[in-house]
Amino acid sequence: MSNSIHELAAKWVQEQLADDLTGHDWYHIKRVTALGRYLLKGTEANSNVVILSCLLHDLADDKVVESEEAGRQLIVEWLITHHVAQDTIDHIISIISTMSFKGGNGVPMETIEGQIVQDADRLDALGAIGIARTFTYSGHKQQAMYNPELSTRENMSVSEYRQGTSSAVHHFYEKLFKLPELMNTQKARILANERADFMKKYLEQFYSEWSFEA
Repeated sequence: MSNSIHELAAKWVQEQLADDLTGHDWYHIKRVTALGRYLLKGTEANSNVVILSCLLHDLADDKVVESEEAGRQLIVEWLITHHVAQDTIDHIISIISTMSFKGGNGVPMETIEGQIVQDADRLDALGAIGIARTFTYSGHKQQAMYNPELSTRENMSVSEYRQGTSSAVHHFYEKLFKLPELMNTQKARILANERADFMKKYLEQFYSEWSFEA
């Protein structure tokens, strides 16, 4: 499959996410795709499946769309229209359907392609960009920047993870700092640990400023 299908998919996704203000915009997709290409190097993974999954994944994510099922159907219809093979479509939809963290209740990725896409997406939730996206999404959900009176939630259902009361800073502990150990590939794990270390240093400064007294 030529790069043209990737270019067409990129253009379509950019149009679909043009108004996104949740941190799941086109630039997130662009970064995830770049990370996917990096993690692909040296593997025998199907690059077409990886790149298309990276490009399309947020069009069926309940953080972005009202209906995941409708989002998946939209993706399938687009892929069929652009003459993508059915087995490739099935693989892409399987990856998109199972890659989300969703409170730690996700299904393990069964293929190397899925593992790469999941790692690429999770890497963009870490580091400096991850910090910015966390506060952006927290504001979108009308959650506090930080509320020291809240407890860190554990063993959440999907509903609790999505709808329960939390804060941007609590999200670091409820999800983000768990991601390095959940990485599937060694290359991703190295990057994840580096980015998580930066976030820990950021929190040290955050708490120092939060509790400052003259």
